[in-house]
Amino acid sequence: MSNKIRITPLGGCGEIGKNMTAIEYEDEIMIIDAGIMFPQNDMLGVDAIIPDYQYLMDKLDNIVAVLITHGHEDHVGALPHVMRHIDAPIYATPLTSGLIDVKMRRAGLKKDVELITIEAGDAFTVGQYFTVEPFHVAHSIPDCVGFGITTPAGLIVHTGDYKFDHTPADGWPPDFAKLAEFSQRGVLCLLADSTNADRPGWTKSEKEIEVAFEDMFRDAPGRIIVASFASLISRIQLVADTAKKYERYLAITGRSMRDNTKMAMELGYLNVDEATLIDISDISSLPAHRVVIMATGSQGEPSAVMGRLARGNHNRLQIEDSDTVVLSAHTIPGNEEPVHRTINQLFRRGANVLYENVADVHVSGHASQEEMKLLINLVRPKFLVPVHGELRHLKQHAVMAQELGIPADNIAVIENGTPIEITADSLEVLPRMRGGYIFVDGDSVGEIDWPVLRDRDKLAQSGLFFAVVGLDSTGKMVGQPDIFSRGFIDRRDENGLIDDAKTTIERTVKQFDGQGRNLNKKIEDALSRFLYAETGRRPIVEVIIK
Repeated sequence: MSNKIRITPLGGCGEIGKNMTAIEYEDEIMIIDAGIMFPQNDMLGVDAIIPDYQYLMDKLDNIVAVLITHGHEDHVGALPHVMRHIDAPIYATPLTSGLIDVKMRRAGLKKDVELITIEAGDAFTVGQYFTVEPFHVAHSIPDCVGFGITTPAGLIVHTGDYKFDHTPADGWPPDFAKLAEFSQRGVLCLLADSTNADRPGWTKSEKEIEVAFEDMFRDAPGRIIVASFASLISRIQLVADTAKKYERYLAITGRSMRDNTKMAMELGYLNVDEATLIDISDISSLPAHRVVIMATGSQGEPSAVMGRLARGNHNRLQIEDSDTVVLSAHTIPGNEEPVHRTINQLFRRGANVLYENVADVHVSGHASQEEMKLLINLVRPKFLVPVHGELRHLKQHAVMAQELGIPADNIAVIENGTPIEITADSLEVLPRMRGGYIFVDGDSVGEIDWPVLRDRDKLAQSGLFFAVVGLDSTGKMVGQPDIFSRGFIDRRDENGLIDDAKTTIERTVKQFDGQGRNLNKKIEDALSRFLYAETGRRPIVEVIIK
C-alpha cells in the first residue's frame, strides 16, 4: 500500500468560483464540491462556467463519493452536469441536500443520483481508504461544513468556505473544539479558503447587518426590494423577521429563490410567518409602505428579476419613485460592470439604491487575515494548500503561513489542473494538466470553446459581411454577387462600399479563373483586405460559392 495521496484542484484555484477538488488514494477518488462561475463580460452568450473535469473521465469507476461543503452555487452549481457522468453518492448536510435536491429535480436526475444526508459531527467511511468527519463552520448560509478526511497517508482537513463568526445568524458558531482535536491528532495537509486573504483584520458578523436593515425598514417611505443569492437562506430569514417587525408583507420572486425558500421552510431552516408571505401578484393591492420583495439578480444577471426590473421589462413589476432597492450581496470579481450598470439603471428609474459600498447591507462570509492566521495556529498542519481564490489571494495566504512558521517548501500555491502528491515527509508539485473552463450555453455543455467566443466577440465588435457568388461550369461569374452585412456599416452608407466589394470579388474570380482549391477562402481574404483598407475594421467575412 502506498503512503502517497494526490490532490488535484479542478476549480477554485486561481479564480473565484467553480470550486472542485479531487483527492486520490490508490485507486479511489473523492470529490469535494462541484460549483459554477459567472461568465466574464467578453464571454458572450455563456450562461455559466463549470470546472473542466476531463481528468476524471477515464477514472469515473474510481470515484467513491462527492462531498459538498454547503449550498452556494459556486460549490453545487455544476452538480447537474457532472453527475450525469459520475455514479457515486453525494454527501451533504440537510439544508445543502435540500438545495441539491431542487437542482436534481430540475435536471431530471432525481432518480439517478443517490443523495445521502449527513450531519456535522458524524463520522463515516467511504470506499476502502477514506474516513470522513464533517465539522461545522460559520459562513453566510446555514448548515456549512468542512471535512476532516483520514487516509492511510494522513489526515487531510478541507475548510470549505468559512469565517470565525461568534454570533452567526443561525446561532451555531464554528466548531473550534474539532479543529483543535484535529491538531492533536496531527494534520498532514490543510486546504483552506483564501478568498479574503488580502483583507486585514476580522470579518464582520452576520449579526451586524441587522441594525442596518432595521434602520432601512423603519425609514423607507415605499416598497423595499432586496436582491440576494437564491441560496442565501440567512438573508431571507433576516428580511422575513424584519418585515414582520415593521408590519410589512413579504413577496418572494424568482423561481430559484421561491423553490429554495419553500424547501428551507419544509426542512425547518427558515421560519417565516405564513401571514407575512404573499404572492407577487398581490402587492398591487397593498400600500407601498407595507410591501417587501425579495428577488434574484444581485450580480447584474440580465435574465434575473433585478436585471429585468432595471431595464423595465419585468412582466409583473415596475420600479417606482419611492422604492428602496437593496443589493445585499458582495459583487463577485468580474461582475463589477453588469452590477454597476444595474445600479445606474435602477437610479435612473427613480429608486433609492443601497449596496455594499454605501451601506452595511452585506457582510462577507469568508475569513479575513486574522481568522486565517487563527485557523493555521489551531490546526498546525504540516502542509498547506491555499484554495478558493485568485492567484493573488493564494499567494498572500502563503505569505501569512510562512510568517506563522510553515516552511515555504511545505506550501503549495497551485492553480487548476495542477496535482500535488503528499507523503508524511514530502510535498511534490506535478506538471499541470487541463484545468480550464467548460462553457454552459443554454442546453449546450462543453460544445463551444474559445474559438467560438472569439468569433462572437468579433461579431459584436465589427459585425458580419456575407457574400454569395454564383459561378458557371467554366468558372465565370453568373450575374452579380449577393452581399449582406449586419452590424458592420450603416445601411445608409453602404451602397458605394457594396459596389466596390462586388468589384473586388469579380477581380479575384478572374485572377484565379474561377478555379482552384479554396476559392471562397481567397475571396474572403481579398474582401477582408479591401474592407479594412476602406473602413479600418475587420468584420467576419463569409463567402459561399454556388
